[in-house]
Amino acid sequence: MRPPGTATFPAAYHSPSALPRRLIAMQSFSDTLGQVFRAIMANKLRTFLTMFGIAWGVGSLLVLVGLGEGFRSGQHRNLSTFGNDVVMMWNGTIPAVANQHTGMRPYQLTLRDEADLRRLPELRDVTANLGRGDLYAVSAFSNTSGQVLGVEPNFTSVRFVPMAQGRFIDSNDVADQRRVVVLGLKTAQLLFPGRPMLGETVTINDISFTVIGQVGSISRGNNDSDNQKLYIPLSTMQELFAMKGENIARDAVSSIQYQPARKGDTGAAVPAVHKVIARNHGFDPSLKDAFEEWDTIEEEHMIGAIFNAMDVFLGGVGIVTLALGAVGIINIMLVSVTERTQEIGVLKAIGATRRAILAQFFWEGLLLTGISGLIGIALSAGLMYLLDHFFTGKVPGFDPPRLVPWSAALAIGSLTLCGIAAGLYPASKAAAMDPIEALRRE
Repeated sequence: MRPPGTATFPAAYHSPSALPRRLIAMQSFSDTLGQVFRAIMANKLRTFLTMFGIAWGVGSLLVLVGLGEGFRSGQHRNLSTFGNDVVMMWNGTIPAVANQHTGMRPYQLTLRDEADLRRLPELRDVTANLGRGDLYAVSAFSNTSGQVLGVEPNFTSVRFVPMAQGRFIDSNDVADQRRVVVLGLKTAQLLFPGRPMLGETVTINDISFTVIGQVGSISRGNNDSDNQKLYIPLSTMQELFAMKGENIARDAVSSIQYQPARKGDTGAAVPAVHKVIARNHGFDPSLKDAFEEWDTIEEEHMIGAIFNAMDVFLGGVGIVTLALGAVGIINIMLVSVTERTQEIGVLKAIGATRRAILAQFFWEGLLLTGISGLIGIALSAGLMYLLDHFFTGKVPGFDPPRLVPWSAALAIGSLTLCGIAAGLYPASKAAAMDPIEALRRE
């Protein structure tokens, strides 16, 4: 007889091994994590070295790709100080025979060339300029011999010319051949040190010009030649300071610069320009040596291709380093399974399911990988922050590395795969053990 008030339990609970089996089967996720952390802390040095390998791999991947992107960004910034989508063409020489540099005949670009280029549908903007570096500028306070550049009003839409104060050359200045000048940053500092300049007078080769504006900084690293320029109307430049030499047309210019109709693509623009220039100066447009030009768009594409290859290479190095860390974790987990063979046998003998054993080792590998990966991301972000703080603007042509989203996504994806591999394979080995054989092992 059962005493009054005694609860009735299923028969299974009266079995000596039934209670532990039920408790193990009902253990929560937090219990599993607790066992995982105890196992991790039992071998602190081994855990540290394993996590260090993964953190180093992740940090290497992010920093190496970030360095490549810093160089890419720095080069792009340098090119942008010339202007956006600009091709620059200068006076050239026509070879008598293709690919031969003997008997070459010089030619000068002219305003007629510019006018013909403006009619091309392949171009969206064209500007001409005439420059001389042998002119002398004097103010009431100082003097300088910076380059004087005769320009058109649209020069600022083709080239990068940030105005700091006043205004730039306009169409009325050109039409009326006004004697006005816009000073570059360094020239303004030399001619008017700490003094107002707008409305003041500057003489260029003893001819008076009124200052109407000042350009901001256009330096590229240590190259600040653009900051030393003086800008005057092109018509005034041709009237007062025309190009020197024999057999030079009155409307000759130093350079014609243009932008293609399709942004970032000079495939149609360059051949069209070559055809016009060759026709006007009497030579075959297929003579590439006859053209003296610089295509900033092609330059940027080339730089982009170089840094794309660098990203692939540096990313590959980081992935290999990360993979070596993952192999180390898999190896450590397999060693852990071997060392804990008897523990696994005891757990299975008292009722632990295959799923419970699998979960314990799987989460152990995944946590080792995840935590060390997060440490690697945090350390690399900290290093890049320090580089950004101490090196911004200090190295010409280089921007400090920054965390690149695709590299972070690649690192997280790789970490996930590595964590699954590092946890699943050793876990399946542990779960597949026969409890009797496991208990027999020393």
